[in-house]
Amino acid sequence: MRFAVEQWSPEYGNPGEPSLAEPAIEPDLDVEVPAGRWAPITPPPERARPDVLFVDGVRRVDASVWIETDDEGAALGLCATYAAGAVRCNGSAELVAAEVRRGLFTSAPTAARIETRHARYEVATTTGTRPEELWLGIQQRMGELEGLVAAAAAGVGLVLVDGPLSHRRHVPEAVGYVKTQHVQYLPNDQQALLRSLRPGQRTPLFLIGGAWNRFSWYLRLPGGGNQIGPAGLVRAEMSADLSPAAAAAKADLVTATLPRFASSPHKEPRAPQNLYPIAGLERALRRRLGDPALLYRELARSASALSGK
Repeated sequence: MRFAVEQWSPEYGNPGEPSLAEPAIEPDLDVEVPAGRWAPITPPPERARPDVLFVDGVRRVDASVWIETDDEGAALGLCATYAAGAVRCNGSAELVAAEVRRGLFTSAPTAARIETRHARYEVATTTGTRPEELWLGIQQRMGELEGLVAAAAAGVGLVLVDGPLSHRRHVPEAVGYVKTQHVQYLPNDQQALLRSLRPGQRTPLFLIGGAWNRFSWYLRLPGGGNQIGPAGLVRAEMSADLSPAAAAAKADLVTATLPRFASSPHKEPRAPQNLYPIAGLERALRRRLGDPALLYRELARSASALSGK
């Protein structure tokens, strides 16, 4: 396979990450409390769990490449490195899993594995040809790797995965943690309740349908400052395989547990939503992605060697 590396460095040429949020879906608001009687819920502090497993992933495009096709054209590909890991917090934080993968994300039928002196990029076939579509392929593979890591490292009472559950919903006890709100799930009458939440409080449960059913709720973390905006407001979700009563008990557990992990602005720019264990896990995983400048040079050298054949 002949290919050429895009001359622009990836940090300047990467597409903006596409939003993976689902279209707004009318939720069932009457799961825990009738919609007309919604009010903030304050779980008792003794519901907090001391033992929590945090799971997250990171990804990076090492180079954009153009792959020669049979019709003498060229198809876009992204050489990417992605990783997933888990950190367990039980009085102290311990990195218990870290997995790194590399792939050539493309829909080119002529694509083949790229070997360099320092890395191997296996073909990861995607649909579409636009950069955003290839990015979705990276996101999907990273989510699958997070699911494998979470399943292998599970065994604690609470498993929190950063982002929607999606590919990790098969993991027992898993709860998705969504810190950026791209979709508005609640109607206007319930939106006012979000603004009234105090740190450590949550909304009642609601049920979201769509690709798969899950219970969800909003909660507010401490350290968000002014409550008029979304600062400190996050959404959590879990499988709808639980009964409403069991789901409500777990929502209390999560809401009582997370405030102690909320970050502070002087240590974390995405405070308080980017929890300390997740921020630390992201840093540990990024260190394992390898030197981006070295990987880029090796991909360019490999492309040059193939073009000379």
